Amino acid sequence: MPRPEKINVDERGCTVSPTPLQAFSGIARATPEHTKRANTTKNGEQMTGAQALVRSLEDLGVQDVFGIPGGAILPVYDAISEDTKFRFVLMRHEQAAGHAAEGYALATGRVGVCIVTSGPGATNVITAIADANMDSVPMVVITGQVGADAIGTDAFQEADIVGATYPVVKHSYLVTDAQDIPRVLTEAFHIAGSGRPGPVVVDLTKTAQNGVMQYTWPQRMILPGYNPTTKPHGRVLGEAARMFQRSYRPVLYVGGGAMRSDAGEEIKALADLTGAPIVTTLPARGIVADSDPKVLGMLGMHGTVAATGAVQRCDLLVAIGTRFDDRVTGKLEAFAPGARVVHIDIDPAEIGKNREVDVPIVGDVKTVLNALIPEIERLHDESGTPNLTTWWKLIDEWRQNYPVTYDEPDDGTLAPQWVVEQLSQQADPNAIWVSGVGQHQMWATQLLKFEHPHSWISSGGLGTMGYGLPAAIGAAVGSQRCFDGKRPVWLIDGDGSSQMTSEELAVAFLEGLPVKIALLNNSVYGMVRQWQTLFYDKHYSATILHEEEKTHLVGVPDFVKLAEAYGCEAIRVTTKEEAEKAIEYANSVNDHPVLIDFRVWKDAMVFPMVPAGESNDNVIYKPGVRPLQRVAGLSSDASDEADAADNANASANAAQANE
Repeated sequence: MPRPEKINVDERGCTVSPTPLQAFSGIARATPEHTKRANTTKNGEQMTGAQALVRSLEDLGVQDVFGIPGGAILPVYDAISEDTKFRFVLMRHEQAAGHAAEGYALATGRVGVCIVTSGPGATNVITAIADANMDSVPMVVITGQVGADAIGTDAFQEADIVGATYPVVKHSYLVTDAQDIPRVLTEAFHIAGSGRPGPVVVDLTKTAQNGVMQYTWPQRMILPGYNPTTKPHGRVLGEAARMFQRSYRPVLYVGGGAMRSDAGEEIKALADLTGAPIVTTLPARGIVADSDPKVLGMLGMHGTVAATGAVQRCDLLVAIGTRFDDRVTGKLEAFAPGARVVHIDIDPAEIGKNREVDVPIVGDVKTVLNALIPEIERLHDESGTPNLTTWWKLIDEWRQNYPVTYDEPDDGTLAPQWVVEQLSQQADPNAIWVSGVGQHQMWATQLLKFEHPHSWISSGGLGTMGYGLPAAIGAAVGSQRCFDGKRPVWLIDGDGSSQMTSEELAVAFLEGLPVKIALLNNSVYGMVRQWQTLFYDKHYSATILHEEEKTHLVGVPDFVKLAEAYGCEAIRVTTKEEAEKAIEYANSVNDHPVLIDFRVWKDAMVFPMVPAGESNDNVIYKPGVRPLQRVAGLSSDASDEADAADNANASANAAQANE
């Protein structure tokens, strides 16, 4: 299907007209002018509900849709033609269609869209819906449904998709009347992309699809009870500013909500103003460039020692667009034990859910920080700035003494961490990085150097194996749409994760998407094997994907032959020299997908690591080394020095204020 030309693009290259309904706060923001639409249809024109759905998507400015047809959604697919103003990408599995919509949304800042059929088609996409819900990804999922009269009769391919997805959606609709379609689609896009973004399901009965209606665009949107708070209250801003003024060990704990709000510049400005270090969750990697000395990397289970240590030792924790999930906090009761907490989030349900908060601030992160920074500047002008020299001395010691390192293989294979380092060093600095789920995901977050926001796409909250390839396809479609393909897409995947959606290689080839795939092939479920090594006495139950003596050292499947069978180019590498040449070659390809099968060490492990359920103070830098235990809860020299410095700074500031 020919791709429509781009029109009226914003500074990121993404179309903002005819619709103002865009995905993220701060990126082509939604506005009250939601009734604007393309001049594709006159009010009152007669058409079927299926035609109205296609026209509504066009009028909402949708340019790319992912999906798979089926009986209950066939009228909609019949309405999609060569003249349709959006590109349709035919996927090979409904779960992959959902993940592709996620990848597209995260790469472009627009609402992702997928269209699937009823029954098994709809249930297949539930994993992607749950994934988008956990990671706050704006997505509209349109599912077919049996006729309204057949609902509840156990009709062929009937499933209660609204009920099945109720726990994992932001909102859902069951549409039985064709006349409701333009209104429902308008509301669905607004809900998906505003406030805390998330997935919205539109379950479209065949009755609605086949019904005849008069196409009328809604003149206003009435959503009782849905009015997300974006602007903060002035009183709490003052309290938060005073918290900074009294802190000598502050930390900015930044999550995916800050990325959704496009608040990278504000995060950096706040760090520069206050001197606070920046630690991030997995979805927020890259929100401030890794080259910035205040960025300590990811914290938590596989975070850096410096990031995790800073949070455990801080006296002020400013949580920005984050939810205190267990992979970050470890044992919740022992997380940042001496810290006062300021929590900024657009979703009031997250504030106080897991951690008691001293200053709650409900609002859009970008808006809140733009209001908070002047308050802090005013206090600095009045009372000076806290001296954080001792704090940074401790942080820099952690950073210098405990960098991310790894062991070299003893079996002649490649170290997977070395491969990731080479990818980072050789790739285009504007690349979009995507990963599956497993050890490779953690090595990517630790070792890739992110210099731009919106450069990292991965499954965080749900941890969905098989996410990588379809998400990379969605990102590549978005790169073609918004960046003229000038942001290359690299996928780092594992042999275990990749096999869950490997059929989508056909889509990458047929759509001409130059996805570059780095497959870290260790022949095992690596993360599970690591836990078995550390916590289950090396009882490797059900984690060995194939035994080499039975597969002639190639493996099952042979990923080179598999990729070639789907039309892709593929290279197998076993040495560093081959790896460097293969990466260089893949970077030069811009018209078709390339898969590199890196044969890596099966016994490689991800460190640092906090054992599940334990305090972050117990982080293992490498077997036998737990650096934070020397600080946590002890009257150690470093701790005493920091406390003494805090007291001295407080006395000095008090004296200055009294002068």
